[in-house]
Amino acid sequence: MGLLLLLTSLLLSSYFHPGIVVDAQRSFTIRNTTLSIEPSPDVTRGTNVTLRCKAIVSSSGEEALSREYTIYKGSNKVYTKNTSTSEDLLYLLPDARVSSTGKYKCKINIMGKEMTSEPKKLTVEGLSKPVLRLNKGVVDEEEEVIAMCTAPGETGSIFFFFYKDSKLILEEQGSSNQFEAKFPFSKVGIHKIHCTYAVLIMSASFKSEESNLVHVSVKELFNAPVLEIFPQSNIYEGDHLNILCTTRNRLESSEEVHLYLSHGTKLLSRGETKVNHSMVALAEDPGEFECSEEIKKVIKATTKTISVTELFSAPTLTISPAEVFQRENMKLTCKSGSYASERLSREELTYTLEPPDSLLSPISPGVFTGRALLNDFNYTCVARAKGIVKHSDTLTVRPKVSVSIPKISVYGKAILGQPIQIHCHSETGSLPINYTLIKGSKKLNTTTVKMPTQKAVFTVTIVKPEELKNFLCEAGNNHEKGKLSGTLNAVAIEPLSKVTLTIIPNPSKVSEGEDLYLICGTKGTPPVTFKLYRVGTKAPLFTNTSQQNNTHFRVPYLSKEHSGKYYCEAVNLANSLVVSEKITIEVHLALWKKAVIGGVCLLVVSVLAVVCVLYFKSKRVRGVRAAVSVWSERPPEAANDEVSSVVSSEPDVEYTEVVHPQPADAVRVPLRKGTDTVYSELKNPPHGAAGHHDYGSVEYAELNGERPEVSHHLLEGNNYQDLPVPVD
Repeated sequence: MGLLLLLTSLLLSSYFHPGIVVDAQRSFTIRNTTLSIEPSPDVTRGTNVTLRCKAIVSSSGEEALSREYTIYKGSNKVYTKNTSTSEDLLYLLPDARVSSTGKYKCKINIMGKEMTSEPKKLTVEGLSKPVLRLNKGVVDEEEEVIAMCTAPGETGSIFFFFYKDSKLILEEQGSSNQFEAKFPFSKVGIHKIHCTYAVLIMSASFKSEESNLVHVSVKELFNAPVLEIFPQSNIYEGDHLNILCTTRNRLESSEEVHLYLSHGTKLLSRGETKVNHSMVALAEDPGEFECSEEIKKVIKATTKTISVTELFSAPTLTISPAEVFQRENMKLTCKSGSYASERLSREELTYTLEPPDSLLSPISPGVFTGRALLNDFNYTCVARAKGIVKHSDTLTVRPKVSVSIPKISVYGKAILGQPIQIHCHSETGSLPINYTLIKGSKKLNTTTVKMPTQKAVFTVTIVKPEELKNFLCEAGNNHEKGKLSGTLNAVAIEPLSKVTLTIIPNPSKVSEGEDLYLICGTKGTPPVTFKLYRVGTKAPLFTNTSQQNNTHFRVPYLSKEHSGKYYCEAVNLANSLVVSEKITIEVHLALWKKAVIGGVCLLVVSVLAVVCVLYFKSKRVRGVRAAVSVWSERPPEAANDEVSSVVSSEPDVEYTEVVHPQPADAVRVPLRKGTDTVYSELKNPPHGAAGHHDYGSVEYAELNGERPEVSHHLLEGNNYQDLPVPVD
């Protein structure tokens, strides 16, 4: 029981001793701690500054030890962080100010063991321009003014200075980056006020003279330990190394001693007065070893670097052919570029392929063959000799996929006489793929598609639709013969030519009420969209998309309003707009309207004729009566009883007498009264006397002494102007 208590006491005392670290699970030593300032120790205002604290720790385990970092500015602690990783501590000073100027250092603490870096000074230059604001711009005599001076963005101990007319009137230390002051104005006039500020930094303070000198003598606690490595030279990979770390010339002290043997960041062994370690030399490992001795807080170390010659180089794994396709035969070759022939024969160097289930068979040392898989696969080569194992870089084999039979198509529209884009594409196939456009038996052009988003597009121009069937394309992505597509199956679009407008019936012979047909025709590839316009209107009267080269528009029941100029527009998939000539349509009156108008005109003429007849009848009656009255006034010798009896015995019947010249022997002339013929004897009256009939209203005329033949007819029209004038 007493022995157990003694061992427990020793372990506890060792654990809490500041210079000794004992852990049942882990052993470690802090080899170095440094602080660096990035991007530079001297920066200007506004720079983002990073303080990097780096600690080199050697430990016996693989996992990083939990550690505590502390950043100091001068003697003030400004930042602390606990972490369980071996990464550097980064302390950021964003948008550095003058107040950030100072000396910084970092300290690391692992399980009570500490190490502090050397201090580094950060200098920040540049201050922001102060801003002054007054509560009033005009004041009375002895009235106080409140002035606010601000140092934008600045921090730290700031002193503010106020000036009036360039004379310092106030100096105060502020508690923030702004300060408020009050002062009166007694002198009348315009005064100039401004302010400045100063940031207090310890390095800028005044120093006193040096004090008296006091000497201190420091004794060496112990000498640096001794590090020995066997063998000392001609070390090859695989050789066994014996490393010995011992103390020497240690002064008398009651303090416990700890020795640490480290290789890089790995702690190989620890002890008190002697440490012995054996290991296999490896060329890729760091060649630096360190033996450190710790007493209290004093650490002294001895380092040695050894050179290890490679027994053989790391192997390289290659494939042939360089481009392999799915299920094609391939060969993998694994080989070390160099080996130490004085220590190793080529037969001692063996190669294996990982993973073991790669399905490739060895045919000679380092050479493996087999078929490529359908998917990507990773291979690694392992070289072994005298206990040394080295791996090659991983080789990823990506079997290529052969191209499928390409498909050829028109990219967009195939318009005669215009550039046409022909697209060639294989559904499957590893990039890059070479596409070749062929017309007939002639190869026109070749393009290589290297990216998934890239397309193989060829531009051609044709003048005849049948030319499209002569195109095909070839695709290939390996040494084998390319695969041909089928012939191009596409429709060539012929642009529209001149459009014509035909009107049925003849546009100059259409009448109201008829149906009119307007036929638009053109030459080109349908579908064609036809539009019929009337001059003076913006919107089309009719629109129709036809699968043929013509269409017709029907206008029923024409009216005078349909008269005007008409034209057609046509457009097809080639976007070729053509316009017809303008045709004038004049709509005439309907036939029945013409008949009605003719009838009305005839009726009007008839009415006018009747009115004229009645008018002239009334005028004639008045003329006859006037003639009778004239004759009654003749002298008595010109009248006889026979005439008087005739006149008195016959009623008033209207006669028209036409007098014609007759032969001298004619003795009778017929007279018509109504529908009866009346005969009258012509008698030679006495000289100078006028003879007349005894039939009432009958007029006689003697023409040059000849005896006239008189015919009486019914009146046809108002021909009163043909009546003879009475002769006295």
